[in-house]
Amino acid sequence: MKNIWITGASSGIGRALALKFSNEGWQVAASARREDLLNEISSSNKNITSFPLDVTNKEKCEEVFEEIKNKFQDIDICFFSTGTWDPEKEKNIDIDQIKKVMDVNFFGSLNCIKVVEKYFKDKNSGHISIVSSIAGYRGLPNSTGYGASKAALNNLAESLYFDFGRHNVRISLISPGFIKTPMTDKNEFKMPFLKTSEFAANKIYNGLINGSSFEIDFPKELTIILKFLKILPDSIYFKLIKKLTKYQKR
Repeated sequence: MKNIWITGASSGIGRALALKFSNEGWQVAASARREDLLNEISSSNKNITSFPLDVTNKEKCEEVFEEIKNKFQDIDICFFSTGTWDPEKEKNIDIDQIKKVMDVNFFGSLNCIKVVEKYFKDKNSGHISIVSSIAGYRGLPNSTGYGASKAALNNLAESLYFDFGRHNVRISLISPGFIKTPMTDKNEFKMPFLKTSEFAANKIYNGLINGSSFEIDFPKELTIILKFLKILPDSIYFKLIKKLTKYQKR
């Protein structure tokens, strides 16, 4: 039986993916800050084990990974999806909030990557998957810190691709579009091509297990548009995003 460690597993995409892998017969080490929510899914599913974790705590990340290794002996995939966002505070350029977003979204993922680095490189195999967002492609409304944290993750994943690739460790970048989660429910603008967490989990599972691409992006009808927008002049990009999200009417 194969094993996966998933952070951010208490809600949204992380939770849906934990259930997906479990249903496919994998053993899942599920981590998140909300121990009560983790216990909800682990208590009703024998393939999911709860490992509560605040990813901003480097020492705790090390402790939890040791516990996971002791429990499962071998880890095949690490899926790091912890994230936070507060659009109202970001709209007002709340510096403390933006620092928190960077600490959780970027440095939290980096803390987890660091603790598994030696394990996978010594093993000379493995798979690390980093959850970013279409918000990392170019700037979006109310995303001062969130978008910056995801852009940083994009760059990080590309850099790690070279370093870990020398050790036969696969790096995957996950770029979801708008997925209905407690976090995106805070959005004040129209979210085109909105999908469910279960849709996202299926796309991610197929990409991780059956695919080989560096980036797993979805839904394609949205990500194709946004990738095209990346190459447009700024003036055209800003006009199209305002129209697409209807943000200028808010």
